[in-house]
Parts: sequence; structure tokens; C-alpha cells
Amino acid sequence: FLTGLEMAEILADLNVDLDTYIAAIVYRTVRDGSQGLVDIRTAFGLEVERLVNGVLQMATIMTSDAFLNQEKVLGSNQAQPDHMRKMLVAMVDDVRVALIKLAERTCAIRAVKNNKERRYKVAKEVFEIYSPLAHRLGIGHIKWELEDLSFRYLEPEAYMRIAKQLDERRVDRQDFIDNVIAQLQGELKDANIEGEIMGRAKHIYSIWNKMQKKGLEFE
Repeated sequence: FLTGLEMAEILADLNVDLDTYIAAIVYRTVRDGSQGLVDIRTAFGLEVERLVNGVLQMATIMTSDAFLNQEKVLGSNQAQPDHMRKMLVAMVDDVRVALIKLAERTCAIRAVKNNKERRYKVAKEVFEIYSPLAHRLGIGHIKWELEDLSFRYLEPEAYMRIAKQLDERRVDRQDFIDNVIAQLQGELKDANIEGEIMGRAKHIYSIWNKMQKKGLEFE
């Protein structure tokens, strides 16, 4: 039940409808066998049952041995993960189902922090399937969290090295950028120049990925 509430809290940032909130809250009770789909339909209606069943079907696809037996992740051949993502997108006829599943996987990767046995498996799945899915759906803040947590468990030494070099929280870096944007906007206004200024703090995986692709040091 607490996981269901956490999923609903994640979805709150996406302004979903009431049926989606309810489906998110009760999903784990169905997945764990405490309730059946008939129980959900009786209590909350056909639409909530349909959403929960859609998330269950997505979970079924992810038990594929062809996916779980792969070893390479960061920087690896992406043919199989791409195939899995296409399968997921093809079977989901309601974007709300994908949103619920993303919320559930976000909770899952948060929860394995102290579980060494499950961390790698969950991080691998999230990195290769669900962070790209969040990107595809245009949900940047979920994508960034999934990438950073996955990177933390898949490449812990590289993650910690960059985290220490940053030496400040991401929110502090974003505050710095916001202040710079405000100053530049003031300068443009004073100069009677119309323009739009945008900026964001790069997250840890994004920094590492750019270092790898461009052959750059952190500095």
C-alpha cells in the first residue's frame, strides 16, 4: 500500500486522472495476489481494471529470458533493448499504462538501495528499457532519476567519482543556473534585446556519458 501511494505521488507531477491514481495505488496488491482483477473491477470500475491489467502485461514481457540473460549494459549493443522497448510501445494502447509502469519501476529502483542481490538486475532493466521509455514520453525528471540510480548500481566507482567531483547537490547547481539565467535576462532587457535563455543542471550519468562520447575529462 505504501508503494502504491509512492507511485501516486510520482504520478502527481504528471497531472494524471483519477483512474490512473487509483490503478497505481492498487496495482501492487494485484501483482502480489492480494486482490484479483475482478475485485478491482467491482470496487473501482472497468477502466481501473483495464489500466491495472495493462501494467501486468508489461511486467509479463519483461520476464523474457532473452532480455534477462544479457550481460552488457552501459555502452553496449542496444539491439535487444530496442526490440523490447518497441514491443512495450506496440502493446500499450493507453499512455497511462506506461506512466504507471514507469512510476512502479521508479519505486523499485529506489527500494533496492540496500539490496545487493537485486540491485544489478533492477538497474539493468531500468537503464535499458525504462529510462529510454521515459525519454520517449518526454518525462525528463523521471528519465534523469532512473539514469542516475541505474548508473549508481551498474558503475558504482564511476558514479561516486563524479559525485565527489561535483561536490554539491543537483538542486544547488540548478539554483546557480537559474540565477545566471535571471541575470542574463536582465541584461537582455536593458539592451532592448528579445531572447529566450534556457539551461539545466546535467545529472551524473549525463556528465559521464558526455565524457565517454567526447573523450573529455571531468574538468
